[in-house]
Amino acid sequence: MESILHKPVLLNEVLKYLNPQPGGVFIDAAINGGGHASAIAERIGKEGRLLGIDRDSEIIEKLEVSSFKFQASSFKLVCDTFAHIKEIAEASGFADVDGILFDLGFSSFHIESSGRGFSFLRDEPLDMRYNTESGISARDIINRWPEEKLRNILFTLGEERYARRIARRIAEQRERHPIETTAELVEIIRNAVPGLYQRGRIHFATRTFQALRMRVNDELEHVAKGIAGAISLLATGGRIAVISFHSGEDRVVKELFRQEERNGAVRRITKKPLCAGAGECKENPRARSAKLRVAERIT
Repeated sequence: MESILHKPVLLNEVLKYLNPQPGGVFIDAAINGGGHASAIAERIGKEGRLLGIDRDSEIIEKLEVSSFKFQASSFKLVCDTFAHIKEIAEASGFADVDGILFDLGFSSFHIESSGRGFSFLRDEPLDMRYNTESGISARDIINRWPEEKLRNILFTLGEERYARRIARRIAEQRERHPIETTAELVEIIRNAVPGLYQRGRIHFATRTFQALRMRVNDELEHVAKGIAGAISLLATGGRIAVISFHSGEDRVVKELFRQEERNGAVRRITKKPLCAGAGECKENPRARSAKLRVAERIT
């Protein structure tokens, strides 16, 4: 089955290093459109077991009504954050797992169809929550958080060089009236950064939107907790593969793998992250920033 939401990144590399075999037990910790999970399901077959997790209930609903679940004899979907992967797996009867995948990229569904303000190219309400039933929205952060805290978010999570100027403009604008939509925020950013920056290789609002999305969804914290829990679920010889799209995420993954290697729990299969080749990047632009790291449980 083709992914119902987006083309999976680094699929050949994921299959090579996780090496799913008939009857295998696997977890896709951020199933998104199901592209990676579908390929894994084909290889583990009717005797295999597959657990898919996603914190967005709309994505889970889309997968539940698809024919995807018939590809493995035991296929279970859970709507939750992968930060709770250990508890989810244990409650679902998944132990001694052969392979676990984390694709930390957000789905094209969120950009194109969710209406939650993930894209700076669409005029939508500023929300950015994967789970709209809990947590703070981007609107809350933009309109209520202190200017200095905003600056720190943009600089640390977005690596935005003009974080101070953008935070200052936001603070000035919200004094006049609340900032409600993505279009309003884009215009504020436009007025805060130099003209040359506006004409750069990437859109001038990219880093601000990235930083807000990551903070709204506590992404770095969830990554650290999720990977630690996942390693404890692996059988000896089982592998964990993590695809990240942000340097902060990649640093978290690298340090966790190094720490677990020093503790004697895993060995790193990839000392340096694997990146997509030129062909895949041309065919699928979102692969350009993808980095894959793999580790194997040894105890």
